[in-house]
Amino acid sequence: MKSNFKSIIDSETPVLVDFYADWCGPCKTLAPILKQVKDELQDAIKIVKIDVDKNQSLASQFQVRGVPTMLLFKNGTQVWRQSGVLQKQDIISIINQHT
Repeated sequence: MKSNFKSIIDSETPVLVDFYADWCGPCKTLAPILKQVKDELQDAIKIVKIDVDKNQSLASQFQVRGVPTMLLFKNGTQVWRQSGVLQKQDIISIINQHT
């Protein structure tokens, strides 16, 4: 994942990266919210889910200490970061600020 992660985030389209774990309750709450965000924004956003247990070096590189942690990238640059669960409209509002 690490090798093509740079090419994924190096995009004009904002990329929302969700660092999650299968054992994490709040991550399971966030998953359907992110699906709703994607359904509403469609091609205006890319959403990538990263399992921290399978991608520990990537989680470490971005200093992910808790899950879920969302990072928003635009043109390869991190423009926003938040840990915990947010509601759909809050996430959409943040994405729209960076489009």
